[in-house]
Amino acid sequence: MAERTYTVHDSPAGLADATASLAAGTGPIAIDVERASGFRYSQRAYLVQIYRSGSGLILLDPPAIGTDFSALHNVLAQEEWIFHAASQDLPSLRELGMDPTTIFDTELASRLLGKDRVGLGAVVENTLGISLAKAHSAADWSTRPLPQEWLEYAAHDVEYLIDVRDVLASELEAAGKSTFAHQEFQAVLTREPKPAREEPWRRLSGLHAVRGKRGLAVARALWTAREQLAQSLDIAPGRLVPDRALVAAVMANPASKQQLAGTKEFTGRASRTELDRWWRAIEEGRHDEAPPAERGRSTDALPPPRAWADRNPEADLRLKTVRPKIESLAVSLSMPTENLLTPDFLRRVCWSPPTPAGPGQIADALAALGARPWQIAQTAQAIAQGFVDSTQAAETPPDPVS
Repeated sequence: MAERTYTVHDSPAGLADATASLAAGTGPIAIDVERASGFRYSQRAYLVQIYRSGSGLILLDPPAIGTDFSALHNVLAQEEWIFHAASQDLPSLRELGMDPTTIFDTELASRLLGKDRVGLGAVVENTLGISLAKAHSAADWSTRPLPQEWLEYAAHDVEYLIDVRDVLASELEAAGKSTFAHQEFQAVLTREPKPAREEPWRRLSGLHAVRGKRGLAVARALWTAREQLAQSLDIAPGRLVPDRALVAAVMANPASKQQLAGTKEFTGRASRTELDRWWRAIEEGRHDEAPPAERGRSTDALPPPRAWADRNPEADLRLKTVRPKIESLAVSLSMPTENLLTPDFLRRVCWSPPTPAGPGQIADALAALGARPWQIAQTAQAIAQGFVDSTQAAETPPDPVS
């Protein structure tokens, strides 16, 4: 049996041919995106795979095509788009001007159904009995030309999705979870991107070892210099100079560019070729007239639950009373607790409950946080009852010691 050969459309003319082919197809489309995460700075799509009945497999190379995808989007926009983990692929597709109106997410559906394993390979095997080789999931998809074995892997990401979708849709219907799924899919589509962090440089791995504002100013300057270089080259920052190497440069406190070059722990492909850049950053940090505070700016993040007993004992008791109820509900619904209700939503309503804290008020509070109607319907009453139970427990004196 001859090996299958895969063709990638890599020109505007190829995109036009693919668009015509997909327009002639019928039914929903299965779609996936391959990026070069960990290799490139950007999250752009380096390969888009589409499968549709009557059209077959379409492989597109967006960087090589180099034009907008509006004609393709117009053909597909009103159809259901089937993804596996849509939240990962939607940003890259939106960069191309492709934005669906309706989706089905096979990973999310599998979670709602309580599947033990929700990776694509496991889901395809569970639903269709087909085993997929998943050997190239961490490949550098900006590589050109793309090897045929990589394209085979990419093809398998979409060729079975329509059949998987049909099986999972039937299972959702049988479990009474179709409404849950539709609301979750819509939430994925309409979710706003997370706002950029105010001080992203504070996520440097190992930064906790740096002491003093001046050291932090140097770390910030080095991070910024690396970020600018990484963006200009479209290379993942850690591939230029790893986090640990930037922190090592701060801790070494070199007195000269030569001493920086001699710092053994200052490693990375650009650590010596861009030595002038790093030394300039160190000097800028040392002379920064507005060094950063030793602690990051306050956010609306809650304290970790382990600190609640000291910081907010009433909230701690509420959380410890309510959380087992939500976990029990999740078990009864055969789904992970985090899919029944986002853990941060539960923590926030326990930390700062509405007044009064009846089911209606809790439902409003959960809705304001972003919980879906089905989640609220399942959990608001249990949370309200948990608050009553925690209040009673707080007011009940402990049994006297015999």
